[in-house]
Amino acid sequence: MKLDNKVVLITGAGGGIGQAAVRKFVAEGAKVMLADLGTGETQPLVDELGADLCACIAVDVSQDDQVKNMVNACVERFGGIDVFVANAGVEGEIGDIASTDVSNLDKVLAVNVRGVWLGLHYVIPVMRDNGGGSIIITSSGAGVKGSPNTACYNASKHAVIGLMRCAALECGPHNIRVNTVNPGAVETRMITSIEEGFAEAGAPDFRAMVEAVTPLGRYGQPEEIAKMMVFLGSDDSSYCTGSVYMVDGGNAA
Repeated sequence: MKLDNKVVLITGAGGGIGQAAVRKFVAEGAKVMLADLGTGETQPLVDELGADLCACIAVDVSQDDQVKNMVNACVERFGGIDVFVANAGVEGEIGDIASTDVSNLDKVLAVNVRGVWLGLHYVIPVMRDNGGGSIIITSSGAGVKGSPNTACYNASKHAVIGLMRCAALECGPHNIRVNTVNPGAVETRMITSIEEGFAEAGAPDFRAMVEAVTPLGRYGQPEEIAKMMVFLGSDDSSYCTGSVYMVDGGNAA
Protein backbone atom coordinates (compact mmCIF):
# COMPACT_ATOMS: atom_id res chain seq x y z
CA MET A 1 0.00 0.00 0.00
CA LYS A 2 1.20 3.50 -0.86
CA LEU A 3 0.99 4.88 2.68
CA ASP A 4 1.62 1.85 4.85
CA ASN A 5 2.25 2.93 8.47
CA LYS A 6 2.27 6.62 7.55
CA VAL A 7 0.50 9.10 9.83
CA VAL A 8 -1.89 11.58 8.25
CA LEU A 9 -3.47 14.63 9.90
CA ILE A 10 -6.53 16.00 8.10
CA THR A 11 -8.42 19.15 9.03
CA GLY A 12 -11.96 19.61 7.81
CA ALA A 13 -12.17 15.82 8.04
CA GLY A 14 -15.91 15.81 8.62
CA GLY A 15 -16.80 17.43 5.30
CA GLY A 16 -17.42 15.71 1.98
CA ILE A 17 -13.86 15.95 0.67
CA GLY A 18 -12.43 15.36 4.14
CA GLN A 19 -14.33 12.13 4.71
CA ALA A 20 -13.43 10.86 1.25
CA ALA A 21 -9.78 11.63 1.96
CA VAL A 22 -9.88 9.78 5.28
CA ARG A 23 -11.24 6.67 3.57
CA LYS A 24 -8.66 6.80 0.76
CA PHE A 25 -5.71 7.29 3.11
CA VAL A 26 -6.83 4.47 5.39
CA ALA A 27 -7.33 2.21 2.36
CA GLU A 28 -3.69 2.88 1.46
CA GLY A 29 -2.46 1.82 4.90
CA ALA A 30 -2.26 5.13 6.75
CA LYS A 31 -3.24 5.98 10.30
CA VAL A 32 -5.33 9.15 10.34
CA MET A 33 -6.11 11.88 12.85
CA LEU A 34 -9.43 13.48 11.90
CA ALA A 35 -9.81 17.11 12.93
CA ASP A 36 -12.93 19.23 12.57
CA LEU A 37 -14.86 21.90 14.44
CA GLY A 38 -16.74 19.15 16.28
CA THR A 39 -16.74 15.36 16.35
CA GLY A 40 -20.32 14.75 15.22
CA GLU A 41 -19.21 13.80 11.71
CA THR A 42 -15.79 12.36 12.52
CA GLN A 43 -16.47 10.04 15.47
CA PRO A 44 -18.81 7.79 13.45
CA LEU A 45 -16.08 7.49 10.82
CA VAL A 46 -13.55 6.51 13.50
CA ASP A 47 -16.01 3.93 14.83
CA GLU A 48 -16.49 2.53 11.33
CA LEU A 49 -12.83 2.38 10.30
CA GLY A 50 -11.42 1.37 13.67
CA ALA A 51 -9.76 3.13 16.60
CA ASP A 52 -6.50 1.37 15.81
CA LEU A 53 -6.35 3.28 12.51
CA CYS A 54 -8.13 6.54 13.30
CA ALA A 55 -8.77 9.07 16.03
CA CYS A 56 -10.60 12.37 16.03
CA ILE A 57 -10.32 15.73 17.72
CA ALA A 58 -12.39 18.89 17.84
CA VAL A 59 -10.47 21.97 16.74
CA ASP A 60 -11.13 25.50 15.56
CA VAL A 61 -8.27 25.92 13.10
CA SER A 62 -8.32 29.71 13.54
CA GLN A 63 -7.26 29.37 17.19
CA ASP A 64 -3.55 29.10 17.89
CA ASP A 65 -3.76 27.04 21.07
CA GLN A 66 -6.24 24.58 19.55
CA VAL A 67 -4.09 23.97 16.47
CA LYS A 68 -1.04 23.43 18.66
CA ASN A 69 -3.02 20.95 20.75
CA MET A 70 -4.25 19.19 17.59
CA VAL A 71 -0.71 18.65 16.32
CA ASN A 72 0.52 17.49 19.72
CA ALA A 73 -2.43 15.09 20.03
CA CYS A 74 -1.62 13.53 16.66
CA VAL A 75 2.02 13.05 17.61
CA GLU A 76 1.09 11.56 20.97
CA ARG A 77 -1.50 9.20 19.48
CA PHE A 78 0.36 7.98 16.40
CA GLY A 79 4.00 8.96 16.92
CA GLY A 80 4.45 11.71 14.32
CA ILE A 81 3.00 13.32 11.21
CA ASP A 82 4.03 12.21 7.73
CA VAL A 83 1.25 13.90 5.77
CA PHE A 84 -0.71 17.02 6.66
CA VAL A 85 -3.86 17.82 4.70
CA ALA A 86 -4.91 21.41 5.48
CA ASN A 87 -8.45 20.99 4.22
CA ALA A 88 -10.65 22.99 6.61
CA GLY A 89 -12.48 25.84 4.89
CA VAL A 90 -15.63 27.93 4.77
CA GLU A 91 -17.34 29.53 1.79
CA GLY A 92 -18.67 32.68 3.44
CA GLU A 93 -21.63 34.68 2.23
CA ILE A 94 -22.51 35.31 -1.40
CA GLY A 95 -22.48 39.00 -2.27
CA ASP A 96 -20.56 41.71 -4.08
CA ILE A 97 -17.72 43.61 -2.43
CA ALA A 98 -19.68 46.86 -2.04
CA SER A 99 -22.57 45.26 -0.17
CA THR A 100 -20.79 42.56 1.85
CA ASP A 101 -19.99 43.33 5.48
CA VAL A 102 -16.32 43.19 6.46
CA SER A 103 -17.17 40.60 9.12
CA ASN A 104 -17.65 38.08 6.30
CA LEU A 105 -14.12 38.73 5.08
CA ASP A 106 -12.74 38.35 8.58
CA LYS A 107 -14.52 35.03 9.12
CA VAL A 108 -13.39 33.53 5.81
CA LEU A 109 -9.78 34.63 6.18
CA ALA A 110 -9.64 33.41 9.79
CA VAL A 111 -10.45 29.84 8.77
CA ASN A 112 -9.13 29.61 5.23
CA VAL A 113 -5.86 31.53 5.59
CA ARG A 114 -5.01 31.92 9.29
CA GLY A 115 -6.02 28.29 9.82
CA VAL A 116 -3.65 27.09 7.11
CA TRP A 117 -0.82 29.29 8.38
CA LEU A 118 -1.23 27.98 11.93
CA GLY A 119 -1.23 24.41 10.65
CA LEU A 120 2.00 25.01 8.77
CA HIS A 121 3.49 26.78 11.79
CA TYR A 122 3.03 23.77 14.06
CA VAL A 123 3.34 20.86 11.61
CA ILE A 124 6.54 21.91 9.83
CA PRO A 125 8.78 21.52 12.91
CA VAL A 126 7.38 18.03 13.54
CA MET A 127 8.05 16.94 9.97
CA ARG A 128 11.46 18.62 9.94
CA ASP A 129 12.51 16.73 13.07
CA ASN A 130 11.21 13.47 11.60
CA GLY A 131 13.13 13.82 8.33
CA GLY A 132 10.43 15.08 6.00
CA GLY A 133 6.85 14.72 4.87
CA SER A 134 4.17 16.03 2.56
CA ILE A 135 1.82 18.97 3.12
CA ILE A 136 -1.30 19.30 1.00
CA ILE A 137 -3.35 22.50 1.16
CA THR A 138 -6.88 22.55 -0.22
CA SER A 139 -7.21 25.65 -2.36
CA SER A 140 -9.87 25.84 -5.09
CA GLY A 141 -10.56 26.65 -8.70
CA ALA A 142 -11.43 30.00 -7.12
CA GLY A 143 -7.78 30.27 -6.15
CA VAL A 144 -6.63 30.82 -9.73
CA LYS A 145 -9.34 33.12 -11.11
CA GLY A 146 -11.92 35.67 -10.09
CA SER A 147 -15.70 35.53 -10.04
CA PRO A 148 -18.39 37.99 -8.99
CA ASN A 149 -20.00 37.73 -5.54
CA THR A 150 -17.38 35.44 -3.98
CA ALA A 151 -14.48 37.85 -3.44
CA CYS A 152 -13.79 36.84 0.17
CA TYR A 153 -13.60 33.16 -0.70
CA ASN A 154 -11.56 33.73 -3.86
CA ALA A 155 -9.11 35.96 -2.03
CA SER A 156 -8.59 33.34 0.66
CA LYS A 157 -7.96 30.59 -1.86
CA HIS A 158 -5.51 32.76 -3.80
CA ALA A 159 -3.74 33.47 -0.51
CA VAL A 160 -3.10 29.84 0.40
CA ILE A 161 -1.38 29.30 -2.92
CA GLY A 162 1.03 32.03 -1.85
CA LEU A 163 1.51 30.32 1.50
CA MET A 164 2.16 27.03 -0.27
CA ARG A 165 4.82 28.49 -2.55
CA CYS A 166 6.65 30.17 0.34
CA ALA A 167 6.45 27.01 2.46
CA ALA A 168 7.72 24.86 -0.42
CA LEU A 169 10.82 27.04 -0.71
CA GLU A 170 11.42 27.03 3.02
CA CYS A 171 10.77 23.33 3.48
CA GLY A 172 12.56 21.84 0.48
CA PRO A 173 15.89 21.54 2.29
CA HIS A 174 14.11 19.55 5.01
CA ASN A 175 12.60 17.03 2.57
CA ILE A 176 9.10 18.43 3.11
CA ARG A 177 7.00 18.81 -0.01
CA VAL A 178 4.17 21.37 -0.12
CA ASN A 179 1.46 21.58 -2.78
CA THR A 180 -2.13 22.70 -3.24
CA VAL A 181 -5.06 20.72 -4.55
CA ASN A 182 -7.57 22.96 -6.32
CA PRO A 183 -11.00 21.36 -6.65
CA GLY A 184 -13.63 22.74 -8.95
CA ALA A 185 -17.31 22.38 -8.09
CA VAL A 186 -17.65 19.16 -6.09
CA GLU A 187 -20.78 17.41 -4.79
CA THR A 188 -20.55 18.55 -1.15
CA ARG A 189 -22.42 20.60 1.43
CA MET A 190 -20.34 23.63 0.48
CA ILE A 191 -21.38 23.66 -3.16
CA THR A 192 -25.02 23.30 -2.13
CA SER A 193 -24.61 26.34 0.12
CA ILE A 194 -23.04 28.32 -2.72
CA GLU A 195 -25.86 27.33 -5.07
CA GLU A 196 -28.42 28.50 -2.54
CA GLY A 197 -26.55 31.76 -1.99
CA PHE A 198 -26.55 32.56 -5.68
CA ALA A 199 -30.24 31.69 -5.94
CA GLU A 200 -31.08 34.02 -3.05
CA ALA A 201 -29.09 36.78 -4.76
CA GLY A 202 -31.21 36.34 -7.89
CA ALA A 203 -28.35 35.01 -10.00
CA PRO A 204 -28.82 32.48 -12.82
CA ASP A 205 -28.76 28.79 -11.93
CA PHE A 206 -25.27 28.26 -10.53
CA ARG A 207 -24.95 24.56 -11.35
CA ALA A 208 -26.03 25.01 -14.96
CA MET A 209 -23.61 27.92 -15.30
CA VAL A 210 -20.66 25.92 -13.94
CA GLU A 211 -21.39 22.79 -15.94
CA ALA A 212 -21.69 24.87 -19.12
CA VAL A 213 -18.13 26.18 -18.78
CA THR A 214 -16.57 22.93 -17.53
CA PRO A 215 -15.15 20.79 -20.36
CA LEU A 216 -16.12 17.56 -18.62
CA GLY A 217 -19.61 18.98 -18.16
CA ARG A 218 -20.26 17.93 -14.58
CA TYR A 219 -19.50 18.45 -10.92
CA GLY A 220 -16.70 16.40 -9.41
CA GLN A 221 -17.05 13.76 -6.70
CA PRO A 222 -15.23 14.01 -3.35
CA GLU A 223 -13.40 10.76 -4.10
CA GLU A 224 -11.83 12.32 -7.19
CA ILE A 225 -10.25 15.04 -5.05
CA ALA A 226 -9.16 12.50 -2.43
CA LYS A 227 -7.27 10.49 -5.07
CA MET A 228 -5.12 13.53 -5.85
CA MET A 229 -4.48 14.05 -2.14
CA VAL A 230 -3.31 10.46 -1.79
CA PHE A 231 -1.01 10.87 -4.79
CA LEU A 232 0.56 13.98 -3.26
CA GLY A 233 0.86 12.31 0.13
CA SER A 234 2.60 9.23 -1.25
CA ASP A 235 6.05 8.63 -2.69
CA ASP A 236 4.46 8.62 -6.15
CA SER A 237 4.84 12.42 -5.98
CA SER A 238 8.37 12.38 -4.55
CA TYR A 239 9.61 15.11 -6.95
CA CYS A 240 6.52 17.31 -6.72
CA THR A 241 6.56 20.45 -4.61
CA GLY A 242 5.54 24.08 -4.94
CA SER A 243 2.79 23.27 -7.43
CA VAL A 244 -0.93 23.82 -7.96
CA TYR A 245 -2.86 20.67 -8.87
CA MET A 246 -6.19 21.41 -10.53
CA VAL A 247 -8.95 18.82 -10.11
CA ASP A 248 -11.74 20.78 -11.75
CA GLY A 249 -12.87 19.01 -14.88
CA GLY A 250 -11.01 21.57 -16.97
CA ASN A 251 -12.98 24.54 -15.64
CA ALA A 252 -9.90 26.74 -15.34
CA ALA A 253 -8.52 25.80 -18.77
